Amino acid sequence: MSAIPRSALILGLAGLIPFVWGALTVMAPALAEWTVRSIGPRFAGPYVMLFYGAIILSFMSGVLWGFATKLEGAQATTGYGLSVIPALWAFFTTGGGPSSAGISLIAGFLGLLALDWLFWRYGVAPPWWMHLRVLLTVIVVACLAIGVFA
Repeated sequence: MSAIPRSALILGLAGLIPFVWGALTVMAPALAEWTVRSIGPRFAGPYVMLFYGAIILSFMSGVLWGFATKLEGAQATTGYGLSVIPALWAFFTTGGGPSSAGISLIAGFLGLLALDWLFWRYGVAPPWWMHLRVLLTVIVVACLAIGVFA
């Protein structure tokens, strides 16, 4: 596997900010209170992670769709079908309250990692893809777990 390109790593890590911020506001009530007063309740606690997590699963569906365009025949059909699962998962499973939505997003991101691996195995994701995706997924799942279980 190749090294992760610097720009992809920086942008990937920057994309973690809402997850990390949400986890920090769960662990630090004073920070949560400041956030609610300063920017609004949607940006504190599990809510920022849940909203953003659903957006990211949808975004990743688009990334997988892009990978599927590099496939042919039955493999392409399978790739297109699999690529829509993260967005549909987020849409259908995140409405039952913060704990169940957080657990659903954890499952969604772990499932996404499996799909990332599949597209990487098909040879349509970059060679460094899994290094990046494992790193980002571990952090996202840890942050969501703080939101659910703390």
